[in-house]
Amino acid sequence: MNRKPVHLAVYDTLADWETGHATAHLARAGHEIRTVGPSTSPVRSIGGLRVQPDLALADLRPEDSALLILPGADLWDTSDDLAPFARTARAFLDAGVPVAAICGATAGLAREGLLDDRDHTGAVSFYLAATGYAGGGRYVEADAVTDAGLVTAGPTEPVAFAREILRLLGVHEGEVLDAWYRLFHDSDAAAYGVLEKAGAL
Repeated sequence: MNRKPVHLAVYDTLADWETGHATAHLARAGHEIRTVGPSTSPVRSIGGLRVQPDLALADLRPEDSALLILPGADLWDTSDDLAPFARTARAFLDAGVPVAAICGATAGLAREGLLDDRDHTGAVSFYLAATGYAGGGRYVEADAVTDAGLVTAGPTEPVAFAREILRLLGVHEGEVLDAWYRLFHDSDAAAYGVLEKAGAL
C-alpha cells in the first residue's frame, strides 16, 4: 500500500521519551517516518541526541502527510520559537489532516486556539490554563484524548499517546489495540498471545 509519510517534528529540547512508541510501531506497520525541523540544520533533544531533519517546516504541506506529530520540548514554554509548528498544526487540521501533540506541544496548540473547541488533555489542567486559552471547559482528565482529528496527551502517557495514533491511522483496532496497550503499558504477558495471533508484533 502506498501511504503518505508521517511527519515527526524535531526541535531543540524535544522530549525523547514521548514519541518513541508511536514512531517505532508506525514504522513497523509500514509507515514512513520523516522528521521536520525549523530548518534542515541538526537539532538536539533533551537527552542529547543529535537529529538531522529530513526537511524544513517551510517545505511541509498537509497534502503530503498522513499525520503531524508534535513532541513536547522546553522551548514550547520558554520562547515563541516553536509557534510556527502550532500554525502548521492549524493548517493541517484545516486541511483535514490529523495532528498529535503531547506535553508542551499541547500548550503551543492552546496558544494557537486549537484546543478551544476540541476535547483535549495535557499534563494538567492548570498548565494549559496558564496559556490564557478559552478551552478550559473542554479539558478531559484522561490518559489521551482524540477529537476532531487532534490527539493530545500529557508527558507521562507516551503509550496512550501511541495507542490513539495507532487507532487513528488504522494500524490496530479493537481487541488487538487493547492488547497492544496492555502489553506496553501494563506489561500484561497475556496480551502478547493476542498480538502474536494477529500478526501484530
